Amino acid sequence: MQEEDMAEPTFRERGRSGAPLLGTFCAIPHPVAVEVTARAGFDLVCIDWEHSQIDRGEIENLVRAAESGGAVAMVRVPGNNSEAIAAALDAGAEGVLVPRVSSAEEAEAAVRATRYPPDGERGAGPGRASRYGYDIAPYVAAANGKILLAVQVETARAVENIDAIAAVEGVDLVFIGPGDLAVSLGAFGPDGAERLDVAMRRVIASCKKAGRAIGLFRPSASDVATWREAGVSFFIVASDTMFLGASAADAAKASASAAPGAGRAQQAGRAGKGRS
Repeated sequence: MQEEDMAEPTFRERGRSGAPLLGTFCAIPHPVAVEVTARAGFDLVCIDWEHSQIDRGEIENLVRAAESGGAVAMVRVPGNNSEAIAAALDAGAEGVLVPRVSSAEEAEAAVRATRYPPDGERGAGPGRASRYGYDIAPYVAAANGKILLAVQVETARAVENIDAIAAVEGVDLVFIGPGDLAVSLGAFGPDGAERLDVAMRRVIASCKKAGRAIGLFRPSASDVATWREAGVSFFIVASDTMFLGASAADAAKASASAAPGAGRAQQAGRAGKGRS
């Protein structure tokens, strides 16, 4: 068997293939938090530059931490702009998640920023990804085939334009952001659950027809199997802050139960009963 036949598939190839991948968001701006999360067993961690206090200068060390923990490093950039995308990729991220993509034109802009010529307009620089210039030629030659581009569908306009978005060459994966999508649809909360579900399934159907891989955020793993059956292959489940909060709350509740009268959770509950 030839050596190239034995090579492991790239992150892009795995994402495009529809093979199941599992990740989580990392929003805590410290390498220790990212490495601990990466070591939990996720395929990838997505450093959330959009909804966190992470600075551009911290991205490189957070990517290093993810890799040290054995996970693929992906970055959700703060917007659909070439500077942010280049910064994430030059830091060594193997994928970018571009938020608020609502049209084919916006998806095409993300492709141009992610790919080197002739497939795009990304500039070549001596960053960490190219070993600070020592391997810039081989990196540039290989990057277009290795970098995964996911565009995030999270507006009513994006749902209207999903057929065109899913057809854009160079987009590897369409990722559904249900929180912002629900807000955009006026379907936030339990009363809007059915409308949100219809919109999400509309996106999934369009992507399946176009042969485009589908990703989805879930706040917990409780319904991952349901959405996997529907055709979703790429899951980002919760975040480091959500895991921290849930674990801390569970520990506080259990400890307070073992030591009656202790713990602010119980005190808050008693205080709450006194108000109407």
